[in-house]
Amino acid sequence: MAYIVPTRPETLADRALYTESRLIELACRECQARVMVRKNSEHHTSIQWTQAAVADCATFAELSQQEDGRPIHSGCPRLVASIEEAVRDGTVPIGSTDE
Repeated sequence: MAYIVPTRPETLADRALYTESRLIELACRECQARVMVRKNSEHHTSIQWTQAAVADCATFAELSQQEDGRPIHSGCPRLVASIEEAVRDGTVPIGSTDE
């Protein structure tokens, strides 16, 4: 299968905006899996997982032991709790910090 490599400046800027900008590294309080997080609004959170973070996540390890394996779109409630705590203590700001 061919993979389309973006080359237009607008496309590259959009990709950077959605996958890199304003992301804050955060470790899960429970298993220390490190992800990149951006809290766009009270109800919208972007999380960028690395292969290492998936391997370190205790919840994903537990789910992988199920007969059918881990559902690909399953989330980690322990990480969500860690993000919520980081929002409350100001480590992860809500909304744009762009000037």
